[in-house]
Amino acid sequence: MQQYILVTGGTKGIGRAVIEQFAKAGFHIITCSRNEKDLKKLKLEIEERYTFSKVFYQEADLSDMGSLKNFIAYVKGLKVRIEVIVNNSGLFIPGKVHEEDDSALPMMINTNLYSAYYITKAFVPDMKKRRSGHIFNMCSTASITPYTNGGSYCISKYALLGMSKVLREEMKEHGVRVTAILPGATLTASWEGVDLPPERFMRADDVAMAIYGAYTMSPNSVVEEILIRPQLGDI
Repeated sequence: MQQYILVTGGTKGIGRAVIEQFAKAGFHIITCSRNEKDLKKLKLEIEERYTFSKVFYQEADLSDMGSLKNFIAYVKGLKVRIEVIVNNSGLFIPGKVHEEDDSALPMMINTNLYSAYYITKAFVPDMKKRRSGHIFNMCSTASITPYTNGGSYCISKYALLGMSKVLREEMKEHGVRVTAILPGATLTASWEGVDLPPERFMRADDVAMAIYGAYTMSPNSVVEEILIRPQLGDI
């Protein structure tokens, strides 16, 4: 049976690494990003490298409700069985709660929380019905550790971890697994321009391997949270 993984924000960083990991295992890919050029490049590279894997994509800004609904409709229109969802789309705007622009919290709640909430609501009923599926929510060490200058980002990531815990309780009896991923500083585009050596960061493919490892465990077990930090600690 063909297997499909849905990864939001799949063209860069952890999302791209997750797609590589699952394409290697024979999964077909469904993804989105704000940049259609990046999506076309992703499709070309993945389908060339992993000849079994097909990539389906749509340009989408998941902070915008209309764009989010259009993406959900696109995925449903594919009429495929989604085995894995990785709610990976995220946005970081640095700032302090008492100083940041009033638009910061709505923007990051929309991107970091609401996108995962509505994607999950759209596709978890089918998982529940067939008693199979795995949902990964890309939280952060900022979900458990308040960072100065983390402001609304921390608020949104705390909320996403809370959603993950509630969903886990709801899905226990239905055979659907829910895992929260809490990565520390990972070498992605978000850290471009920072004057730190690459070895100070985690690698995106390490996070992807942890996700795939959690997925491949037997249905008798679930990894509820994966907390990963750089070996030398948080940055």
